[in-house]
Amino acid sequence: MKNIITILAVWLCCIGATAQVRSQMTAFPGGKYQIYRVALQDKRGCKASLKHPEKFLSEKSLRRRAKQHLLVDSTDLPLSRTYLKKMTEQGFAIIGGSKWNNTVLVKDTCASAPQRLCALPFVTSVVKVFGGVDSVKLTPPSTVRPDTLIARYKAKTRYGQGEHQISMLNGQKLHEAGFNGKGILVAVIDGGFMNVDKIGYLKNVNIVGTRDFVYPYTANLYDERDHGTEVLSTIAANSDSVFVGTAPGASFLLLRSEFGPLENLVEEDFWTQAVEYADSVGADIVTSSLGYTEFDDKAASHKYREQDGRTALISRTASMISGKGMILTNSAGNTGAAEWKRIGFPGDAHDVLTVGALAPDSTNTTFSSVGPTYDGRVKPDVMAMGGYCTVINGKGLVAHANGTSFSTPITCGLVACLWQALPNKTASEIMQLVRESADRADYPDNIFGYGIPNFWKAYQMGLNK
Repeated sequence: MKNIITILAVWLCCIGATAQVRSQMTAFPGGKYQIYRVALQDKRGCKASLKHPEKFLSEKSLRRRAKQHLLVDSTDLPLSRTYLKKMTEQGFAIIGGSKWNNTVLVKDTCASAPQRLCALPFVTSVVKVFGGVDSVKLTPPSTVRPDTLIARYKAKTRYGQGEHQISMLNGQKLHEAGFNGKGILVAVIDGGFMNVDKIGYLKNVNIVGTRDFVYPYTANLYDERDHGTEVLSTIAANSDSVFVGTAPGASFLLLRSEFGPLENLVEEDFWTQAVEYADSVGADIVTSSLGYTEFDDKAASHKYREQDGRTALISRTASMISGKGMILTNSAGNTGAAEWKRIGFPGDAHDVLTVGALAPDSTNTTFSSVGPTYDGRVKPDVMAMGGYCTVINGKGLVAHANGTSFSTPITCGLVACLWQALPNKTASEIMQLVRESADRADYPDNIFGYGIPNFWKAYQMGLNK
């Protein structure tokens, strides 16, 4: 089971509607194989140079770093071509990798692959991150339906059904001042964005690109699961008097790293690749309503002692994001009432905004995961509405849903507006303003973190600093 589970309660349903097509067992794409995470000792043989970062980073990425006085370093350099060539010559299929962590993803079907990889002189460790399966349950995409019942609900404000989730954070004042996220590029990392290209309520969303990082890759993220559709809608929806999100003026990059039917360690590698891609093309903010604790291979499941923001690959990557000049908003998790209880990975990362979930009355939901991290840091960082949130689902219907999956993008959108309003602040400074504006900033705890942010207050504080 995912530890970031969306609990849907669709409140606009059509009586007598056609039943959904059930999930069906399908042969696993590409057959049965294993994937290994191979750590390399260095980057010797890399042809790129730190003197010419424009060869491997976009102009927008470099401008973002320069504005925050951040240097390009060796973690930004591509992987060693020499090492990759030698691995390919040994018969290994390279399907991905992380330049920040200097790791390679290798696909193989031979049982001796780990021993053969370890024998290579430039390899420092080998970890199996995917064990291979024969078949999986795949759910076909839903058909977009007319939202025939929305006319029954008269909106009190232009935000429609999304009014409370922005007013709870005092974010509408940023909009009234002209800050709606324009000029900010948000990378949304999720498991699919079903029908985003077909849903009328989302026709005004400025999507600048899509990319899949789940191997084997799919050409159409709009045919995958709709969790990302719901997440995106809380930020980007711009349907006046029906539903307006928290940053309708922002631009969006839709990235897939999550394979819904299974839970494997390799998804942390896919997530890492998505983050590095977002950095390379110049994204300002990454929002991720994903988190990991348990895997299908129980031996790979995380332990609480790993929650130091450095041990797990996904958390180590997340902890590097602000150093590249980006902000990460990540869901705390929905295990508050479960045995694990604590935040998921990469919610334990350093210098990120880990977001918990509130009910509409501003009390904490029972499912919202709690801290602290193993090394004693306060988590979550802040809270936002995560119970009975307004979303748009993959059928194109306005609905309600529960989860830190939604408190996170709601917060993300207002972070985008705040950064638009305070463009000279660094990523770390913006995140700190969000924490300091919250209602428990003077006495943070490990249920509410710093509390409920007040984004208008954060803006005023930023002007005065």
